[in-house]
Amino acid sequence: MHRDAVIDSVFKPVRAPTTFEETVERLGTAIRVGILPSGSQLPAERALADQLGISRSTLRHALRTLVQSGHLVSHRGRTGGTFVAERPPLAERESRRLGAEAWAVLDYRVAIETGATLLAVERASQRQTESLEELVQRMAQADRFEDYRLADIRFHIGLAEAASSPRLVEAMTEVQGRLSDLIALIAHPEEVLTHSNAQHQGLVALLRRGDARRAVRLMREHLQGTEHILMGLI
Repeated sequence: MHRDAVIDSVFKPVRAPTTFEETVERLGTAIRVGILPSGSQLPAERALADQLGISRSTLRHALRTLVQSGHLVSHRGRTGGTFVAERPPLAERESRRLGAEAWAVLDYRVAIETGATLLAVERASQRQTESLEELVQRMAQADRFEDYRLADIRFHIGLAEAASSPRLVEAMTEVQGRLSDLIALIAHPEEVLTHSNAQHQGLVALLRRGDARRAVRLMREHLQGTEHILMGLI
């Protein structure tokens, strides 16, 4: 494939509803495989946002995530801009190994989380729904990622508890533990956490309404967000 065509594939419009996450994945992957080589400069913010078909605010959030993860560096001034870092955070060999392991965990997570969501819509008690709402509030008020993540884990396990399935609770606890090992490898900007928790809030609302179809669809979007971030960065 001609080099220009490869570059065009990186900067083609991003699809909704995971525009932020897919932008991180698209740029992170292009950096990791060398399509965007070390030291190269990204297009100006306005031009890049137009090419990707996203808002400048979404682009800034994605670029900030990639700066925090070490994939990009930002320089100010007349000769400033956003540049690809000289050395990626992970070696290519390590990245391939982690990628294979990550997909196994993420696929397993899809089966457990969507199944738990479906049953939780059917079986959750008012007390369990209120407990999930309290965890959403705890995440919203968390000042440290560690506190956010503890409430996040408890939310997902609580969803399995609301499904009234001890086997699902065991499986959810296992998958959250394995996911934590992957999450520890990446940055956790506030924008990512805020967006993720808004989806938690939406899930609770759909549980209250008994809307299984939309709840499962929202959970899948929630999981895809994590997948895009992880695949872009590792």
